[in-house]
Amino acid sequence: MYERLRGWIWLFIRRLENYSLQQRLFFSYIIIILIPSIVFSLIIFRQLNESFTKDIIRKSENSIEIEKNNIKNNMETMERAVQLTLSDREVMYYLDRADETDTAELIDFSNSTVNSILRLQFNNPDLEHIRIFSDNPFLSEIWPVFLKENRVRDEAWYEKLDRMNGAGLWQISERDKEPIHNLVRDEKEFRQKMSLLREIEYPKGKHIGLIQVDMLLTSFFPSTFKINDTGQSQMLIINDNGRMYHPDKAPLLSDVQLAEARLGDKLHHTDENTFVHFNLNLSGKPYLIVYTYIDSIRAYIVQITSMQAVLAELNKTRNNILMVNVVLIAILSVSTFFLNSLILKKLRQLTLSMKKIRLGDFNIQLPVGGGSEVGELTHHFRKMINKINELIADAVNKQAATKEAELKTLKNQIDSHFLYNTLENIKMLAEVENQRPISDALTSLGSMMRYNLRWSGEFVRLREEINHIHHYLALMNLRFEQRIHFRMQLGEPEYELEVLKMSLQPIIENAVKHGLRSGNSENSDLDISLKTFTENRAQIIVIEDDGTGMSAEKTVELNRKIRCLEHEGPPLVLTAVADGRAHGERKGSGIGLRNVHQRLQLFYGHEYGLWVESEEGIYTRVLMKIPRHNFNGGES
Repeated sequence: MYERLRGWIWLFIRRLENYSLQQRLFFSYIIIILIPSIVFSLIIFRQLNESFTKDIIRKSENSIEIEKNNIKNNMETMERAVQLTLSDREVMYYLDRADETDTAELIDFSNSTVNSILRLQFNNPDLEHIRIFSDNPFLSEIWPVFLKENRVRDEAWYEKLDRMNGAGLWQISERDKEPIHNLVRDEKEFRQKMSLLREIEYPKGKHIGLIQVDMLLTSFFPSTFKINDTGQSQMLIINDNGRMYHPDKAPLLSDVQLAEARLGDKLHHTDENTFVHFNLNLSGKPYLIVYTYIDSIRAYIVQITSMQAVLAELNKTRNNILMVNVVLIAILSVSTFFLNSLILKKLRQLTLSMKKIRLGDFNIQLPVGGGSEVGELTHHFRKMINKINELIADAVNKQAATKEAELKTLKNQIDSHFLYNTLENIKMLAEVENQRPISDALTSLGSMMRYNLRWSGEFVRLREEINHIHHYLALMNLRFEQRIHFRMQLGEPEYELEVLKMSLQPIIENAVKHGLRSGNSENSDLDISLKTFTENRAQIIVIEDDGTGMSAEKTVELNRKIRCLEHEGPPLVLTAVADGRAHGERKGSGIGLRNVHQRLQLFYGHEYGLWVESEEGIYTRVLMKIPRHNFNGGES
């Protein structure tokens, strides 16, 4: 990823060089001013958005917490009403009667106990009803408190209450209808309410009735049914069945929109002290939802807040800042366009002078001066013109010297042809006298001289270098009475490999010079082998002899000398000659191999070169690592 970004930056810089200075300034304004300001603005407004969102979440949680306290207080009020009612002994005796009540007792009970219960209800204005139901056949109904239990047997909560084992059941009812049938329908019947229902057992385990305490939802959830003045938020109650309760007047979302939002599917049970929030997009408008779950009433308290006004204000401010940046860039661009001709006038004159010089006119006068940057550039440009004129004069002189050198080279070529012809005459004379060894030696010597003096390039085929080695060994065998044997392990394609000229012959010469044993020894012949193989896209050429070899210490020392890691004695001046050795070479110094190693690294790179392996009295092996290339071009 980093490399790709770096490549894009370099590509942009290269393309930018093709534009004019005015266009570069315009792009600079965009890069230096516009883009950072846009990025900075986006970061700031994102942080502001997050800050506003956190503030709205905090306010929503506070509102829900207030509603939870209201619910808790209302639940305590209703539970206290149940406890106070059931703590009256007269109520329990009346529910557990085993005989009919006469009229006097009934009137007395109504004036005392029933009125006491009604006063309890009236003293808590939020309580809508306190009703006691009983299936005792001796009980007389005293409206609106004591009623027959069969009037509520058909209610949905009746069977649930039977399974509560005396615990209270909180139930939201859609209607507040009277248990006693009323032919005239009252508007109060359609009010929604919260009921606390509890079974009455006296004594414990004996069912004698049930009690119901009602409170209208508008009183039980006061914050939910309170109309928000701003109209930007709305609280609602959602039960486990997905039924929603909210005020009918001026809601933030209509029933249709709430149904479309399907909030019930997005809520899940939480701890009462845990708040959950999420974002909702409805009809293209953003909303923030914060809710918690109250397990006792099995309902969610949900706060819905519209984010449209907040985000619209933030977006408006952001767009204004971005517009100011764009206008600023436009003003800077127009200013640059008009000031360009004034500021860059001298630079244009300098540009015209450069064009004349490019066309070959070096005799120009630059009127531009002064101490500005353009004046300093002009001063150095004049110096450059003078230097160019001097270089032109030097080039003319060098060209004359080159012509003279070519004449000398031609003379040397004539001398070398004379030498070749003389060797050929001597060779013919030896053949006439039937001196075949002398004739063959002269043939090898002539071929070696032609190979050495004909330096048409630094690279040759492996075949040509091997032919040169054969000529050299032919001369050495004439000296050492045919004691040197050379064999190769090469395939036909390997003869076309590309090698440095005069890179193998110095190694062969080193093997003959230091590996050949004295003639008195038991095995005085010297076997030299050459083979090659490929390793990691490189070509390894191995030259091995079975000569005197070297000890491990001398082998390490020779490798260090080849790589110039250690110098002994006075420094040597390496002046390469045609046979691959150097002037100033000391016997046994390894300077010939070091010369070949340095040439390999010079032409191929530091990962290539020579390495020597040896064991005293057994063998010496020289490994040459070069790139695997075919002489005709390309990788072999």
